[in-house]
Order: sequence, then C-alpha cells, then structure tokens
Amino acid sequence: MYYVYILKCSDKTFYTGITNNLERRIKEHNSSRLGAKYTRGRRPARLVYSLKKKNKSAAAREECRIKKLSRMGKINLKINQLTQKA
Repeated sequence: MYYVYILKCSDKTFYTGITNNLERRIKEHNSSRLGAKYTRGRRPARLVYSLKKKNKSAAAREECRIKKLSRMGKINLKINQLTQKA
C-alpha cells in the first residue's frame, strides 16, 4: 500500500509526495535530515491530504497529477476529502 500526500508548510506552501509509511514520512519531514530539502526550511509541515493507492506506480501517477494542479486545485482536493468523510 502506498500513500500520496500533501503537506502544508509553515510558509503556507504545499509539498506533495508518496510513501509506503505515511506516519514515518511525516516525522522525517519535520524532524530529520531524511525529509525533503524543500520542507526542511519550512517546518513544521502538517498533513492536509492523503490518499491510499495499491502500488507505487499508481501513487506516482496520482502525485504527478496533483503536482500539476494549481494551489486552488490542491485546496479543493482537501475540501472534497473532508466533505466525503462527513
């Protein structure tokens, strides 16, 4: 199982990535050198969106699609996920 995720950084920018262990990866972004260079200077970063995918290939395709979205498109993903859970 892989996850596509979006983090909101302290400067209000978004970071999108994929991982097979979401909890570990968020900790890495916030507290170690293993986090992405982008997020290291923008800590703390908090999870605002995640989506499970069956395999790495599917997750990478979704990551690519999300990265092409505008900022408002990413915000809409977050809103849509929240309304589906309610």
